[in-house]
Amino acid sequence: MDLHIKKVYIPMTETAFLILLSLRRENHGYGVVQQVERLTEGAVKLTPGTMYGSLSKMEKDGLISFVREEDKRKLYIITPLGTELLELEKQRLERLHRIIQEEL
Repeated sequence: MDLHIKKVYIPMTETAFLILLSLRRENHGYGVVQQVERLTEGAVKLTPGTMYGSLSKMEKDGLISFVREEDKRKLYIITPLGTELLELEKQRLERLHRIIQEEL
């Protein structure tokens, strides 16, 4: 993994984490917005600017890839690099969770 990519994405923003999590299956931008709202029980609502800016950056960085267009909607899916970063972030969050459980 490119050190620059790791530096940019770890620790991962909540937005990036939720987008990558939502793209484990093919999805389009609006579908990701809906999935994120469901996952967070409405606590996180992605705006179109944030969503499409993030998709563009993640695609450029190789974390997600364009699959196809369907009904004028671009479908994306997480790449192996995106999956690797998602796993690193999961491990980081689990470590933090373990620490807080031990200290409280």
